[in-house]
Order: sequence, then C-alpha cells, then structure tokens
Amino acid sequence: MKAQAPTAQGKGPSPQARNLHWLLSNLVDEVPGIHSVAVVSSDGLLLLSSDPERVEQAAAHAADGGPRGSSADLATIVSGLGSLTHGAAKLMDGGAVKQTMVAMDEGSLFVMSISDGSLLGVHATPDCDMSVIAYHMALFVGRAGHVLTPELRTELRKSMENAQ
Repeated sequence: MKAQAPTAQGKGPSPQARNLHWLLSNLVDEVPGIHSVAVVSSDGLLLLSSDPERVEQAAAHAADGGPRGSSADLATIVSGLGSLTHGAAKLMDGGAVKQTMVAMDEGSLFVMSISDGSLLGVHATPDCDMSVIAYHMALFVGRAGHVLTPELRTELRKSMENAQ
C-alpha cells in the first residue's frame, strides 16, 4: 500500500489515520481472495482504499462520464448497495443492516456497516472463503468503528481528495 501523502499543513497523517491504513493493509495482505477494499462515508465519499494509486486514475477519467477504477467504482457500489439495503430493512422493519453479501459468477462483494453510516466494502474472488472474509471484516469494523470519528473522516476525505 502506498504511503499517505502529507496533509496540507505539512505534517503527516494522524496516528488514527495511520492505524486505519495499517488495519486496511493488514486485511488485504492477510486474507486470501481479496481484490480491493474501500471504506465509504455515510454520504458515499471514499475515505480509505486498498489501492490509493487507482484513485488518481479515477480522477483522470472523471471527465469521461464518471469515476473509473476499482476504488471509485467499489465506493460507488458500496454506497448504493448500503443505501438500498438500509431502505429495504426500513421497509421490512428489519432493524439495522449488519452485512450484505453478493455472490457473482466472477467475484464476490461484501458490505458491512462500520459506524455512523460508514461502510466497509470488499471485492473478492469468486472462490474466496466467505466466512473468513466476513470474520476479518468484522475484526476490522470492531477495531475501526470507535476511531472513525467525524474529525478522522474529514482528515481521510481530504487526503483522498489530495490524492486526486
């Protein structure tokens, strides 16, 4: 994973941001079958990605009709799926959505709630061990949920904007 660029004030990322980047890198490196991971804010903005260099590619293609690249696409899909499942749960009086999983012929998609509407999205191989990925996502959410404060979300959002 690429090192985080310094913030506008000239200093590096906060310890909480470095910790989240480490947790995300660890998730990708330790769990077989994961293609990419994205953390998305409640308003659908990409906060953290397993492939930050592709954020730059997405920005370059934004003028061509929208974001392209695994990070931007995954963030869009995670946000939309999160919204859809939240609405479905509300209509069905099902309570909060904890996790959504989509199995496809050529891949798998997992979405898990973190906190305050933030979501963790994982795109994985079709032959991944779904229970292992879900377990490691739950570990990430448990560790990240309490540090994903409004201030940290703002810092992460700005760092993703600066990467573009």
